[in-house]
Amino acid sequence: MGNGRSWVPPLTGLAFLIVVIVGFIVGGEPPDVDENSAEEIAEWYIDNDSSIMDGAAIQTIGATLLVFFGAYLWRVLRQAAGRASATALATFAGTALLAVGIALDGTINFAAADFAEDIDPTAVQALAAFWQGDFLPLALGTQVFLVAFGVSVIRFGALPVWLGWIAVVLGVIAVTPIGWIAFLAGGILIGVISVILALRERSTPGAGAPASAPETPLPPAAA
Repeated sequence: MGNGRSWVPPLTGLAFLIVVIVGFIVGGEPPDVDENSAEEIAEWYIDNDSSIMDGAAIQTIGATLLVFFGAYLWRVLRQAAGRASATALATFAGTALLAVGIALDGTINFAAADFAEDIDPTAVQALAAFWQGDFLPLALGTQVFLVAFGVSVIRFGALPVWLGWIAVVLGVIAVTPIGWIAFLAGGILIGVISVILALRERSTPGAGAPASAPETPLPPAAA
């Protein structure tokens, strides 16, 4: 069994998945702008302002965890490549872009809830419409992460190759009309990667243990 806490950093990926799901549940989903009037949408934000803002804050915490997971994953992929790797760097960039997209998604809802009582209902409706259409930053981060990670794994074998192929397929569809599947499945994939890497750290002998000092030879015994 590995020593120390080297298995903790990879679990930031699983923590990200859990925290973001909690954030979305707490915040709730605004009424559809196609089926509800501006007044109804504004009333929903006014009635649920605290939970919406709490959910947005929780989402942002999850996004922070994702960036730390991306930094850890970058190191794993780079070590597997044995040199500076463009795909490893792009994988980290993808997690950073996705984190920004998640924070932006939370920001729109936070602003609508915070000012719903102070601005015209049509302005709140516009923010709700913006929230419903803010998928491109999420799709961008998801696609960059999945494609770069998948190619890196297929080329250098840092993780099981099947994970790499799944990631590439999901990355290809990330900006299509069914991109929401890539976003949801990508989140699950991050959780799977996180657990695999944590178990690997736990099972690596001496992982996280400090290097032992060389033994000092004893002086020869007196004749």
